[in-house]
Amino acid sequence: MTGHTTARQRLTAELLDALRTDGGVRVVTGEPGCGRSTFLDHAARLFRAGPVRHVRADRAHELDDALRTATASGPLLLCVDDADLWDAPSRAALARAAARIRATGVRTTLLLTVAGHRPLPPELPDLPVLRLGPLTPAEAALLIRERAGGAVAPAVREELISEAEGNPALLLALVRRLSPARLSGRRALPRPLVDGEVLADVVGDRLPDDPGGLLLTTAAAARATGEEDADADLVLRACRAATDAPLPDLLTRGEGRLRFRSALMARAVHALAAPEHRRAAHLALAQAAREAEDILPLLHRSWAVADPALAASLASAATDPASTTPPALRRTALVRAAELTPDGAERARRHLAAAEQTLLAGGVADALRLLDQARGPAAPTPVRGGAELLRGAVLLADGPVEDARESFLLAADLLPPPAAARAILGAADAAWSAGDPASCLSALAPARTPPTLPLAEACVRVPQEPASPDDHPRRGGAARVGATAPRAEGVAPVADVFRDHRDGMRAVLLGRFDLAAAPLRRVVENGLHGTDPDRLLRSAAAALMLGDVTSARRAGARALAAARTSGSAALEPRALEYLAYAELRAGRHQLARTHAEEGLRTAERTGQRNTAAHHHAVLALAASIEGEADLVTEHAEAALRTARRHGLAQAATLAHWAAARADLGAGRPREAAQRLGPLVRPGARRGHFAVWMLAVPCFVEAAASAGRPQLAAAVVEDFTLWAACGADPQAASQLLRCRALLAAPDTADELYLRALDQHDDTAGDFERARTELLYGKWLRRRRRLREARSRLEEARLGFERCGARLWAQQAAAELRAGGAAPTAAPAASSSGAGDLARLTPQQLRIARYVAEGATNREVALSLSVSTRTVDYHLRNVFATLGLRSRVELVRLVEQEEKTGARL
Repeated sequence: MTGHTTARQRLTAELLDALRTDGGVRVVTGEPGCGRSTFLDHAARLFRAGPVRHVRADRAHELDDALRTATASGPLLLCVDDADLWDAPSRAALARAAARIRATGVRTTLLLTVAGHRPLPPELPDLPVLRLGPLTPAEAALLIRERAGGAVAPAVREELISEAEGNPALLLALVRRLSPARLSGRRALPRPLVDGEVLADVVGDRLPDDPGGLLLTTAAAARATGEEDADADLVLRACRAATDAPLPDLLTRGEGRLRFRSALMARAVHALAAPEHRRAAHLALAQAAREAEDILPLLHRSWAVADPALAASLASAATDPASTTPPALRRTALVRAAELTPDGAERARRHLAAAEQTLLAGGVADALRLLDQARGPAAPTPVRGGAELLRGAVLLADGPVEDARESFLLAADLLPPPAAARAILGAADAAWSAGDPASCLSALAPARTPPTLPLAEACVRVPQEPASPDDHPRRGGAARVGATAPRAEGVAPVADVFRDHRDGMRAVLLGRFDLAAAPLRRVVENGLHGTDPDRLLRSAAAALMLGDVTSARRAGARALAAARTSGSAALEPRALEYLAYAELRAGRHQLARTHAEEGLRTAERTGQRNTAAHHHAVLALAASIEGEADLVTEHAEAALRTARRHGLAQAATLAHWAAARADLGAGRPREAAQRLGPLVRPGARRGHFAVWMLAVPCFVEAAASAGRPQLAAAVVEDFTLWAACGADPQAASQLLRCRALLAAPDTADELYLRALDQHDDTAGDFERARTELLYGKWLRRRRRLREARSRLEEARLGFERCGARLWAQQAAAELRAGGAAPTAAPAASSSGAGDLARLTPQQLRIARYVAEGATNREVALSLSVSTRTVDYHLRNVFATLGLRSRVELVRLVEQEEKTGARL
């Protein structure tokens, strides 16, 4: 069974389940090669309620008999493949049967498929449609492995997945095309990989005639911009067609844009056209675009006439800093300029510039291929240095971070001083991500000399009176500092920013926060007063090291806006990462979850697996607060898979911390202490140097609750030094709570009260509620029941406000143990609202998506979880609410929303 088959079977099973409750009819559509017929076969095999009948166009008269049979004998599945190819009278009979099934509730399920690259037949306009989407990268990888065996090089597999764009038929055609030597990477891949022959194999005879050239011109216009649609006025001017001219069935128009109904058909139209027709279409577009930005007419002209003289003009337009052209279009222009450039050195420069724009547009694998072409023997030393600088940034986002560090260090040796500063910071960022403070300090040291202390001492020894930042290192570090995407040679340097960031980062690693504050504050302010996403990300990183979460959130939000405005897709997930970390540090875990869910989607879309691992870690931490054990496990395991392969010590430590905090919330302190002990106590297994301090309060609570407080005494002293740095707004109150947990009865009371006073100065309900809970437990054990009830009730309410369900249950259990029932929440104004209040936060999110009509697969994509997780939660939703169908769930959610609107 292939991965494609498995995925489609899951989707089919979900559909059959839904059809039993919402009308019994679905039109299944999608582009050529998406697997419509296979989907129908899966449905026939999975249908267990009764017989299955496949109806052909010449047997349309059997539909009425089939419906009468179903009414008399039981459920029936009717399957109709390629209904759009039926004649009009047969389609009309099919529409009548569908209307009868939907109107009368006949126990029949009707599935019919139609092509997605043409409009729906006029007889079937109002039927519900399911469009088969593309394969996910994981599904595509599984399909390649099963069809090609295990001898497929990772780089080849990634390119196959990218080129197929999720189309299973195209993916299989590419696998068939390549020899074992090419699949294994021993021989170079053919260029272009997807040519006319491969596309003809997939689309067959589906391409219509194009006498006016409208199809080809639209495809050529879309190819230039890299978008899925094209400017309708430009295309019509190029074709000299009237604005109200009827469109071919393959095209649709909206908001001044022309778009193919199928992206695959757009590629096929362009690739299968005669070369002279393609050149004529591009020349017509160049002439019609004379009033547009220079880069588009130049690009079209270069495809119409392969003139080397156009290369310099293309490169100049693509690298103009004043231009607002998005990175994807700049990349296309620079690649074309390189193709037209005869000089090897200049061609390497243009490949390097193209790789940078490709990375900004989110094409990691494509950027690496372009970098390989920029490192040839003809490339000048600065170009090779720039290629290594960019390769380091690529690997830091999606590869082994130790390899990234070596690329950065090599770049620093090859580049002149201003650009070398970027490389040095990149090497430090890579070492930071790997959890290697010695290498981090080595990269940042003057002349890049290694620190005098071995790694173990560098992490824990505190000098008495260090004279300068170059003295022995102490504890330090606050939050992840990722390398920014470097710019190609020729961009104006920002040496002052990088020098300040280097000096501040080194001082943090040395534990000299007094020396770190001034340069890091300059980095923060420098970034916040500009709009450059690169500087804004540096500003967010510096603010996190300072513990200034307000500035970190502001810089991250501005970096996100700037990245979106400039079209820099690669910077979006990193900006969202800084936002998510800042929200976590500020105690706003639900906002952190929102940013991390979006960041995970953008990181996966742009091929940044390391960044995705950090978002998984944030999601695991957020879920550990909300008490979603299955989500903690799913996201923690996802983070750890990449962390282990790529050496991401920070993401790994965060994931382990999340799992331990979930144990603590579920009332398993012994298990939590066992998980956290190796992370926070001295030794070779200690977690990332910038994270383990954040996990200390959980370990102290777990050790004390498990009856082993002696294990926590040493780490509390370490935590005292961390709290004194001021880099964590929660640390002061957490330290007092930790001391209270370990203190004698005559001093614990005062420490708890001081901790609660400190909480008043920081945001976030969760940490304060934890202190209230622990204080309430302490009071109850001493029979100070009235005081205990007050504290425990405050804890319960605090946990409920931030959605920490299991922690709220702990507080309620303590209240009951003290002889008092928790104060009831305000009664809901309807049974629906009261029922939905029984759901966990994740269950409620899923219930609302399903009520809006989303399939389980669509819910999984929206929430960045697996379909299996959605299935699990949805079964629990139905069981908790006593529902039997999605229709009942829709009614319940609608009832709550109406009640809320009245309130």
